[in-house]
Order: sequence, then structure tokens, then C-alpha cells
Amino acid sequence: MPTWLGIGTLALCGLLTACAGEEFGDLKQWMDDSSKSLVGKVEPLPEVKPYEPYIYNAFNLTDPFSPIKLKMERGKASAFAPDTNRPKEPLESFDLEKLKMVGTLERDKAIYALIRTPEPDKTMYRVKVGNYIGQNFGLITSITETEVKLKEIVEDSNGDWVERTSSIVLDETQQEKK
Repeated sequence: MPTWLGIGTLALCGLLTACAGEEFGDLKQWMDDSSKSLVGKVEPLPEVKPYEPYIYNAFNLTDPFSPIKLKMERGKASAFAPDTNRPKEPLESFDLEKLKMVGTLERDKAIYALIRTPEPDKTMYRVKVGNYIGQNFGLITSITETEVKLKEIVEDSNGDWVERTSSIVLDETQQEKK
């Protein structure tokens, strides 16, 4: 019987060693084999540009909002400065956007535009080239059948007077009502 006992012990040890193996060993082996063929590539970092500080050299300039600057600007005459001493015309008290051109007249080879003021007056004015209109010193430069062109003088952000062109076009809605 000692042989049976030796064979049984040997068989029992064989079974125990088979069970003592690594759990999921075949899966781990497959993962190791698969990861060997993978090669990761990390792109290089972008080149860092060196910081270049900005040198501010405007310390000696006058502050545009200082009282000294404002006093200097008042005394300065611009090429486009409006004539504030001339008498104002009636249409200079209205915003240009609120005035409407409603027609034209021709008399003695001179063409006139008919301009209507806003509510509540709705007064009609006859204007010609050379008249002033609007609150920005607008001088009428030409009149056509459909448009009044004018040159306005406005103050820019630097306090300088500049010219700009504007126009009032014929109000077509007034023509359709008649």
C-alpha cells in the first residue's frame, strides 16, 4: 500500500500545483505580447519664444484730458474750423437724420430742394446750394432730383475739425401717398 499512498500523494501535489498557477495567466500573456508591438510617440513641445518687453516712451507727452491740453486746443485754429460768428439758419437747429427731402423746384435755372422738418411742426423749407442745414455746420454743395449733398464739419476724437460728406435722399414714401 505504500505505493498507492505515494502515487496518491504525488497526484494530489500535481493537482495542487496546477491550481496554484497564476489566475488569468493566458490573458496576461496576450496583453504582454500585444503591448510589445505598440510604440507611443510624444510630439515635441513647441518652441517657446522669449518675452520681449514693450518700452513705453510716451511719458513726456501731454495727457489729452489734462486742463493744459484743453486750453491749448481752444486757442488752436483748424483749417476746417466752422465759422461760429455767422448767423444760424432755421434748419441748423434740427438733426440731419430727422429732416426729409420731399421734392425739388426749379426757378430761373436754379434748383431748390424742399425739406420738411419733423413733428410737430412739419414745416416746409426751400433750400439751395450754399445754405446751411443740420447741427454739424452742414453746407449744401449740390442738389439733384433725388438727393441733397452736403459737407459737414465735425470734431474728431483728437479735437480737430474734419470734413465729412452727408446727404439727404428723396423720401419716396411721401411721393407714393400723393
